[in-house]
Amino acid sequence: MDAKAANPVVGPSKPRLLSILGPGLITGASDDDPSGIATYSQVGAQFGYGMGWVMLFSWPLMCAIQEISARIGRVTGRGIAGNLRKHYPASVGISIVSLLMVANIINIGADLGAMGAALKLIIGGPQLLYVAAFGIVTVLLEIFSRYSRYVSVLKWLTLSLLAYVAVAFVAKVPWATVGYNLIVPHISFNGQYITSVVAILGTTISPYLFFWQAGQEVEEVKERKEASPLKVAPKQAPEELTRIRIDTYFGMAISNAVALFIIVTTAATLNANGVTDIQTSSQAAEALRPIAGQFAFFVFALGIIGTGLLALPVLAGSSAYALGETLGWNVGLAKKPHRAKAFYTTIALATMVGVALNFTPIDPIKALFWSAVINGVVAVPVMGMMMHLSGKRAAMGDFQLPTGLRIVGWLATSVMAVAAVGLFATW
Repeated sequence: MDAKAANPVVGPSKPRLLSILGPGLITGASDDDPSGIATYSQVGAQFGYGMGWVMLFSWPLMCAIQEISARIGRVTGRGIAGNLRKHYPASVGISIVSLLMVANIINIGADLGAMGAALKLIIGGPQLLYVAAFGIVTVLLEIFSRYSRYVSVLKWLTLSLLAYVAVAFVAKVPWATVGYNLIVPHISFNGQYITSVVAILGTTISPYLFFWQAGQEVEEVKERKEASPLKVAPKQAPEELTRIRIDTYFGMAISNAVALFIIVTTAATLNANGVTDIQTSSQAAEALRPIAGQFAFFVFALGIIGTGLLALPVLAGSSAYALGETLGWNVGLAKKPHRAKAFYTTIALATMVGVALNFTPIDPIKALFWSAVINGVVAVPVMGMMMHLSGKRAAMGDFQLPTGLRIVGWLATSVMAVAAVGLFATW
């Protein structure tokens, strides 16, 4: 028997909040990337406060599917792709991972473009040079930083999300109206409204988040000497599953709250002043300047850069985890570069291809649309297989999902399936 399994060391029963927060917090915060900011800004500008309810509705669904992702990684000691490889035909895993990588690379390119545009708005200068610099710095940090130190950096970068909270309180927001629309949704069945709901769900519940959080739970097992997969160290389960639940629910709450603040801010400033067509996050920042003032513009633009620096390693890293586990490579940010060459090469190539997209005539808005389409389509089978996998004793042992979590997980899968159908129906 594994030595760690034979002598599991259980940590303190009530660890501090900062020590609990990790994969779930980073995953949730990275969901508010520049591309997501563009979606939320467009929704706020176009529909005012009328879409806030979607963030409240999607939170328990997001919590459930991300907790299931984390459980799979922590219980089995393998990520999502590793479990797909073990329990499903190879063609299934390769097809899903291929689509995931295409969507992630397009997303990386769009995020880098938004970050470059935001920095240009703040200080002027060559946008494409900033795009290349952001890409190179991200790759170097992800490859050459010690894992524990790098995770600490990512945790601190989550503070960049406070920029959007600050902007909301600078704007004149009718909070009573916001609260009313949160709990009394006014749902419309016209094409633009449905497409926007689908866009929010596709942005909020994305496949790369599943792969990343599961992969980070596997990293936690590898990095902590006392930790083992729960299948072989069941005594660790009560504390670890509690940690996962707190971490995930807190991280997803932060993610959806920030998204709501972005919708509220753009509704109170842009929509209220007749600006209803915002295509990118940098356009939203620029439009805020004459309406909400220089401070709101600066903080909003700075937030785009901060959230981008947080999201880029998650997008590239989830691609590398997925491809590496599918092909049986050594994977993990805790590994030295020479011990996981293919894994780190994938991170570098995914990021650099994203940089290169900004030097082509490809329309980033159309590319981002296709990324959302692919993400929406890929999410449904991935979630379905995750739900099936999490109920298999061969995979999860005695740690199959509790009834409540299983019900909400299948509900989330059904909602995303309806959203995918709705996307094509309203195209």
